[in-house]
Amino acid sequence: MANPSTLTRRALLGVGGAAALAGTAAAWPRLTAADIPGRGQDALTILILGTSQDAAGRQAIADAFMQTHPDIPVLIQSVQATDWGDFFAKILTMVASGTQPDIVYTATEGAQLFAERLALPLDDYLLHDAEEMKDYFEDVHPSLIEAFMYKGSLYQLPLDFNAANMYLNLDVLERNGLEMPGEEWTKDDFTELLRGMKGDATPYYWTNRLFGGVVPWLYVNDTSFLVEERASGGEDFWSTFYPGEQRSGGYLWTGSNATDDRVHESFEHLRGLVSEGLAVRPEEGGGNTLVGLFASGRIGTTPAGGYWVQGLAEGGMRPEQYDVQFFPRWKTQRHQFGGAGYAVMKTTDKPDQAWEWIKYTASKEAMELAFPTPATTPTRRSMVNDNLYTGIGPEHWSRFYETLDRFPSSGPIPAPPQQAAVETALIRNVSTALSAGPDQVARSLESLDRDLRDVFAEEEA
Repeated sequence: MANPSTLTRRALLGVGGAAALAGTAAAWPRLTAADIPGRGQDALTILILGTSQDAAGRQAIADAFMQTHPDIPVLIQSVQATDWGDFFAKILTMVASGTQPDIVYTATEGAQLFAERLALPLDDYLLHDAEEMKDYFEDVHPSLIEAFMYKGSLYQLPLDFNAANMYLNLDVLERNGLEMPGEEWTKDDFTELLRGMKGDATPYYWTNRLFGGVVPWLYVNDTSFLVEERASGGEDFWSTFYPGEQRSGGYLWTGSNATDDRVHESFEHLRGLVSEGLAVRPEEGGGNTLVGLFASGRIGTTPAGGYWVQGLAEGGMRPEQYDVQFFPRWKTQRHQFGGAGYAVMKTTDKPDQAWEWIKYTASKEAMELAFPTPATTPTRRSMVNDNLYTGIGPEHWSRFYETLDRFPSSGPIPAPPQQAAVETALIRNVSTALSAGPDQVARSLESLDRDLRDVFAEEEA
């Protein structure tokens, strides 16, 4: 996700949805100690999703860390996977086989899986080094921190994030005599804008996954396909680092909400866009095809985060050819976001050294090494600036971070510990819901409800 790694959130999330973690261990990809070069060395082992080139790309951060901590050798290793779900499955396989990394870089999609089963809470370290850590927290929006809390404890320090904003192709707008919408635009304004593009470009292109799929439409309609609650706890943390903030001990997704009337309304809205020819069926394509289609003027609008800026530049699109706007308002303008950071594994025999790595990578020095280009949005507000976007980003690049300020109810991707099975159920039923008329939406949501109830029942068993 971070550059100098070549991975972006788009590449990491993949095209076809998450690989299911549910099922037997025999169904997981085989991964043995031989797959981890350097195993057995007395080094702090850090795993990332990616290729050997991605691991090499982070070597500058490791080298800088080891200059400050010459007594803590660091070994960064990559695990190749098709998406986050596949990555998490491989980590689980490694742990089960006795190959135990010290630190793993993971995203919101796996945050609660790690907190529940694999990771150590950071609370004691944070309070012990509170003075040292205040610089980080003063620079990071509290919504991002709350998203990585679980049942009152903080498990990761988010380093980058992306909200689901709306990208608009200004070439397409100009060809059709349309204006860039304002910040207060509504879903009805959005629909009319799409109608103005019909017959020219594909008006709305979206993908069938948790990020940028149906979930942003559920959020702006003040609902979700899961029951969302907040945990208690975290009072010492919030009073220490964000005095005056009324925050929770983290998000909890506790069951199915698929038969809620507003969920049906949101699905029906998307079905209507598809049936009117204003949007593609999401299974017709995925994230990897989007950059070229958008850059060539064949897509009018699509939801994406700040991670797309670098990809569009590499695809030959000039900053003046597109812009970004907040997601259109429905009943709310609540946005969806996802982030990522390092988790310290319970199995580590080097927890103190791992904490030093966590602290260092959250420093501005390390984050500037990690994010030299706009291939994602840094969680440090001070880094989202002209230096990062001038000459490469759209006119309103500031909206990437302003999303959190303008819409404080914005929340993370709905990703409980059973995230992979949850996403698999969602993807399957979104596909069927949009395959026919209104009656099919109701049938698919009933099916989604059954699938989700089964997932949560298995967790409780």
